[in-house]
Order: sequence, then structure tokens, then C-alpha cells
Amino acid sequence: MSVFSENRLFFVCFSLFAIIGAILLHEIPQGQEIIYLSQHRSPFADWFFRWATRLGEEYFLVIAILIYAVLRKRTAWVLALLGFVVMLVSYGTKTFFAQDRPYAWFQKMDLLDKITAVEGAPVYYGATSFPSGHTMSAFALYSFLALAIPRKQMLPALFFGIAVLVGISRIYLVMHFFRDVYAGAMIGTMLALGVYVWLERRQGN
Repeated sequence: MSVFSENRLFFVCFSLFAIIGAILLHEIPQGQEIIYLSQHRSPFADWFFRWATRLGEEYFLVIAILIYAVLRKRTAWVLALLGFVVMLVSYGTKTFFAQDRPYAWFQKMDLLDKITAVEGAPVYYGATSFPSGHTMSAFALYSFLALAIPRKQMLPALFFGIAVLVGISRIYLVMHFFRDVYAGAMIGTMLALGVYVWLERRQGN
């Protein structure tokens, strides 16, 4: 129970995201979120989301591991373990569900003219859409950091906001549907919570 009481702000953010996300999943037909964002492009937004999506890549996990390697070695090892588990889960779920990326889906639906590519962003047509690996990685890393930092204040909300930003970037860049991002966020957060609780029990023992 102490995990929840000590991290109220994080769990408030997560609960709001989970509820609002579930409502959006129910109300917005698949693909409409991408069409909407395609109709509201701007040079600044293109640049911003190309940059923001990198926050979900492995570089930031490596940076976090290196920092904790100096401050608290056990946590560094646990972060490395979390990254490995996320990689396995992401690969396994993508392989199992084998869902088309948005470009392939829009092409099959004869709706490719409804979306525009973001200049400088890669275009994927493979069956690796569900769930979003970048989003899963981001929510796993930043949720773990939000839970693990000793002096919390507003940092959990900041970390959670970064993870959400990564998820939005994946939709904006036409890499994933919202369903992929939502699933990636849920899985990533649950993995982070599970690893953090395991770490706390180990330290308690």
C-alpha cells in the first residue's frame, strides 16, 4: 500500500490517462486521429514531434542507467532489466498481433490520400503496429523514474507528461494508431510498476 500512498500524484496522472484514453478509444473511429493531425500540420509541430519521439528511444534509458550506476548501482541493474523485459514484451506482442502500420492500413482502405507524411520521418508499412514499442519503452522508463525518485514534488507529473508526449508523437508521425499508443502505455506502466515493487521488496529484505 505504501507504493500508492507515496506516489499519489503519479497514480492520479495514470488514472486520468487511463480513463480519458478509454473514452477516446470508444468514441474515435480508428484512423480519424491520424487524419485530424494530418490536417493540422505545421513546420514547428513537425520538428517538435520528430524530436519528441526520440525521448522513447534507448538512448535515454542508457543515460538513466549510467546516472544510477553512479548513484545507486542496484537501481541501475534493475533499469537494465526493465529495458530488456520491455524489448522482449514489445517484440512478442508485435509478432503475436501482427497489425498493419497506419500507412499499410490506409492503403488497404483506399484512404492513403487522407494523410500526409511528415517530412524527415520514416514511412513504415509492416505489420508491427500493435502495440507501440516507443510508447511502451517511454512509459516503462519514465514511470519507473517517477516512482523511484526520492524527492518527488512535481517530478512524477513531469515524467508522466514526457511519456504521454512520446505517445502523441507516434500518432502525429503516422507511426501508430491511438489504440497502439494506449496499449503500449498500459503495458509499459504495468511493467515499470512490477519491476519497481520487486526492487522495493528486495531492498526491504
